[in-house]
Amino acid sequence: MTLLDERIWTLFKRNWQQTLTYWSVFFSFGLCIAFLGPTILDLSCQTHSSLQEITWVFFSQQLFLLVGSSAGGLFKKTLLSSLLALFFCTLIISFVFAIIPLCRHIVLLSLALALAGTAMGVIDTIANLRLVKLYQKDSSVFLQALHFFIGLGALVSPLVADPFLAEDSCLQDANVTNSSVSMGLEHLPIGEGDGLYNTSLGRDDEATTSVSYAFWIMALINLPVPIIVLSLMYHERLLPCFINSPRLLDPNAQTTMDGSHGHGNLFACCNVPKLKNRPPTFFMLHALGGAILFSTDGIIGSYAAFVYTYAVSPPLLMAHKEAGYLDSIFWAAITLGRLIFIVLSCKYTPSRLLIFSLVGVILVHCLLLIFYTSEVFLFIGTCVLGLCISGVFPSMVAYTEDILEYKGCATTVLVTCASLGEMLMQLLVGLIINSDGSYAFQLCCTIVSFICFCLFLLFLYSAHLHKKYQTVHRRRARSILRLSPVSQLG
Repeated sequence: MTLLDERIWTLFKRNWQQTLTYWSVFFSFGLCIAFLGPTILDLSCQTHSSLQEITWVFFSQQLFLLVGSSAGGLFKKTLLSSLLALFFCTLIISFVFAIIPLCRHIVLLSLALALAGTAMGVIDTIANLRLVKLYQKDSSVFLQALHFFIGLGALVSPLVADPFLAEDSCLQDANVTNSSVSMGLEHLPIGEGDGLYNTSLGRDDEATTSVSYAFWIMALINLPVPIIVLSLMYHERLLPCFINSPRLLDPNAQTTMDGSHGHGNLFACCNVPKLKNRPPTFFMLHALGGAILFSTDGIIGSYAAFVYTYAVSPPLLMAHKEAGYLDSIFWAAITLGRLIFIVLSCKYTPSRLLIFSLVGVILVHCLLLIFYTSEVFLFIGTCVLGLCISGVFPSMVAYTEDILEYKGCATTVLVTCASLGEMLMQLLVGLIINSDGSYAFQLCCTIVSFICFCLFLLFLYSAHLHKKYQTVHRRRARSILRLSPVSQLG
């Protein structure tokens, strides 16, 4: 075992309970983010709404995920407030899973998903912040593992839902509607949309009860997570009966977390006194890092949302059941990729991992454009894309925080920009597909991946300038200290 591996293992043993807790809450995040894809057609039947109306549920969840990400830093001030927020958020996710079968109207379903989205956003910000502050320069490995648990939850969710999905005429008609909503009926082959408007999306209550079991099972699967958070609160003596007892947490670590240079919410990051005397590169790194994650998370969200629609449309015209596997393969590849990046982050720096990932994303998208008529390559490309893009978010957070020496609001800004990108890119790509056809889907992703790589090159240049500025600033501070009267008297 190398010296680096020994240090990582020592750090993990010292903080294993906190680390496992943050990893488990990200499992809740993944479980909640992926269930809409396979169940959206059944939910449209349950709420007696068209698929054009039900797509607003996606927007509702993503919008409030952004709100939760922005406000999540409000709960970071103490370990108690952070763990209380995580406890209630994970409990809310189980509650939302339990009540979704009772939502018989699109408005009620949107409100339930908005509540879940807010909880997911708070989880996203707090778990990332806590791990970054806990491990600092060694956080890359643990962040890769953290985001592996999103993929794991996102993989479990469709697997639980699949046995309960309906196979009657309502679902079949909705599949056709799904294609027409995303791209317009003019992009369907002749005869594909025949009878589309003669079928009803609604069906009786008995037919919709089967998918309810999937949501109740997911609620039970998620229920141990708030119990794990509660267990950590008990271990750290943060429950009311132990509130005055000696803390088990290292007081130095707590001081660091709560210090004046700690992370805050997005609005606290814009506090003018804190931004005084910051070099231009400080703002450039935040802006460029946020833009990179805006792009990559936007690609992930868009690909997961529209790869099915792309596959069932011309020129591929894949069978609906066959195309349905693409989304599961994509999330499985992301899960496996994050597991691989855990190992790679022990051996390589985040900057090297990011170059490898972003170049891989560009190459995959270019090949998908070239072989756009190949069903086999679509499956291969989907798998490789998931592997390549899976490590971008945790590597970017670890790299940016390392450059800024854990004194800024990098994590909060990056998480918020990623959530914003996932929300807006889905809307933008959906509108472009609707007006220009399915081929525009891959073209959009390719263009965004090229822009993202250019932004990363600018990020590397800004990082070089920022390190140069810090070196000059420290030398100047040391020379001033050396020439001060106090040092001369000493």
